[in-house]
Formats: sequence, structure tokens, C-alpha cells
Amino acid sequence: MTPDPGLGPYRPGPWPAEDGGPRRLQAPGSGATLPVVTAGTQVDILSRTDPMITMAVTRDPGEVYLLRHTLGDRAVSFVERIDPSTLEPLARSADLAGGGMWPGSLAAHGDGSLHVVFGNHAHRLDPQLAVLASVELPRPRPYNGFVVLPDGTLVTKDFAGSRLGAPVTPDERVPCQLVALDPVTLAVLDTCELPEPSIARISALDDIIYVVGDTSLLRVAWKYGRFVPDPGFCATYRTLEGQTYGWDCVLALGAAWFLDDGDGSIGFDGSFEGKGISTAPLHLVRVDIETAAVTLTEVCGLPGGLIANPPLIDPDRSIAVGYDSGNGIMAAFDIDADGSLAPRWQRRQNHASHLVHLPESGVIVTGDHDRERLLEQVVVLDVESGDELIRTDTGGPLQSTVFPAVGHDGIIYWCSMSTVSRMRFS
Repeated sequence: MTPDPGLGPYRPGPWPAEDGGPRRLQAPGSGATLPVVTAGTQVDILSRTDPMITMAVTRDPGEVYLLRHTLGDRAVSFVERIDPSTLEPLARSADLAGGGMWPGSLAAHGDGSLHVVFGNHAHRLDPQLAVLASVELPRPRPYNGFVVLPDGTLVTKDFAGSRLGAPVTPDERVPCQLVALDPVTLAVLDTCELPEPSIARISALDDIIYVVGDTSLLRVAWKYGRFVPDPGFCATYRTLEGQTYGWDCVLALGAAWFLDDGDGSIGFDGSFEGKGISTAPLHLVRVDIETAAVTLTEVCGLPGGLIANPPLIDPDRSIAVGYDSGNGIMAAFDIDADGSLAPRWQRRQNHASHLVHLPESGVIVTGDHDRERLLEQVVVLDVESGDELIRTDTGGPLQSTVFPAVGHDGIIYWCSMSTVSRMRFS
């Protein structure tokens, strides 16, 4: 496998940012020694329960950082460096100013520092978790994630969706704004008003930023230190009655891929099962990044679909994996040369989080929440057949809706808002 070219501005390592990098391929980058995972592989799992865990990132060997936060409209975030094996904290940052609670983002920058975006603040930390710089972002709303562009610039966006205790109706959603930050000083370099609201996190391919708006996929370039919108790129995906907005997109095989019917996530009660409010079936959306042509493919054909995260694309095998967290269905599709999709496999599984793809083994690491037992399990699936290879309890009571990571020795760090688990394969 060739290294993901989208990881250049990040610290070299297996998992320096959410989804592994700005294309959201959800696969390890450089430096990881990955096991060959088969039906006979054994798994050793250890879990730690603590509130409000968002994600792990892995940097140099032995360095695992965990982003956590508090609750409410004056929430703060903090970063822990944890022991890769025991998960116990080895160091902790000071409380970092935040704002309205929504899961933020942590990344290991190519300059050696760590960056955090949470609430309406951004922070720069050194590897020992001392604060080097902080800034309040322009709008009094939470910002949900960021990407690092090839020149090192950070780009983030405010969140236009509903939060617990802060519902927003479609008529109340406000068009969003991209913000570019200097990676050292965190000074605002430029802003760009988007033509519509966006709930999803942004993605990037080189210096082109893709934003899933609440009706269309939008595209903005970063050139000579300024945002340059692309008004000629028109990719409207919401065309059906009862269809709702999409979440984060994956950039692969000449297209942007995401899932729609994202409205209803505010109903999370420990699980998304049965919480969908969209009456149109949930779709895997493909947008050709050359022509802006949009293709909708039903994941399972049922009403009441719901997701809050991206699909997974296996570029080498030309397979797309989608899921419907409201109905508890996962499905895979073959991607033809022209971008069209054909069903490959489908299974019942209560998955809701971001995923991990181990390309050499041809497997994906997924979640399965058992509402009756109030227990999340991690399930390793063969991406080609959908066959279940490994299943193990995490001990966490909540369905994961957030971000896993991979370490240098192939350890999987599975995060939920209640639990972080370490899985070692042998």
C-alpha cells in the first residue's frame, strides 16, 4: 500500500488525526506494523471507562493522545497522553477554553505540535501538553473538526445542527463559515461564507476543501493564502421528499462519498437504534468530483434511517460500505468503473461510529451495540464477504458515535463517549 498523500502536513504516524487524515479513508498511515487478521486471530482487550471521550490520535512510537471534554454551554476540553497498553493517563493538559458542547477534534501537526478545536476555541499544545497558543473563533457556536492543508494551514467550520438542549429547526439553521488559521499563532488568515448550513465535518483533497451542506456538496479551494469558492461546482443531493442532510464525506476513487438522512441524531439515548426521523430511505451518496454528478443508492430501503458519520471506501477492492444506524443495517456495494454500485452483502448490525480499515488484511473494524445488555461490542468483518471474524465486548454501555484510531503496533483504540478500549491482535 502506498502512503496516503493526504497525510503530508500531519506528523508521520499511524493515525495523526480523525479518520486518519483529511480524505477520511479511515485507514492507518505510515509507521504502523499491522497484524494479519483472520478468523483465527485472537484479540486481547482492555477498557477504561471515563466520561466524554471523543478520539485518540497516535503520533511517535508509544505516544497515544486522548481528547476529552465536559458538558454544557461552557464546556472545556483537555488532552491526555495515555499509556498505550494500560490506557492510564501519563500526562494531562490544562483545561482548554471551549464553549457549547459538541465533539471537537485533535490532530498531530507536521510541525511537531498538537492542535485542538473544541467549542468556539482552537489551541496549540506541545507534545508535553503545555499550551502554546489559543484563540477564540469568530462565531459563538461550536466548531466540529478541522483539516490540515498541504501548507500546514488549519481549516475549520462552525456547526449548524441541533445539540442536546439546543435544538435547531431547519428554518433556524444559519449558513456556515470556513475559517483558516495559522498553525503557529492560530491567527485567522481568512474566512469564507458558505451558501448554506452544514452539519458535517469538512474533508480535503490537497488544497481543495469539500463541505457537505444540508442540501448540496460544496467546494472551496485554498490558493495563495485565501479561500476561493467554486460556484460552478453544483452537486445537489437532496432531491427526495422525506430525505434529510448528509454527514462527513470520504474522498476516494474520483468521488466524494457520504450518507444522508442525518437528521435525528439529537435523539441519541445511548443508541441511535429506532431514532431516525427521515421518511425517505437512507442513501449512500456518490458525487463525481469532476462532473458533480450525483448518484443515490439505498442502503437498506427502510424509512426511519439515521447516521451521523461517514461510510467507508476500500479503493483497492472497489468496495463501498454504508450503514443505517436507525434500522441497524450494514451493507456493502461493488463500485464499477463508471462509479455505479451493485449490492455485495448486507447484515444486521447496530453500528454508528467512524470505522477502521486494515487494507492488507481486507477487514474493517466496526461496532455493534446491544441495547438490551447496554453493551457495545467491536466486530471485525471481512470487507469482501461481510463475514464476522472477531467479536469482543468493550464493556462500554454507550453506542460509539465517535472516532477510533490505530497505533504503531497495530493496536486498535476504540472510543465511545463513555469508554476507551485497547484491542491487541495476535
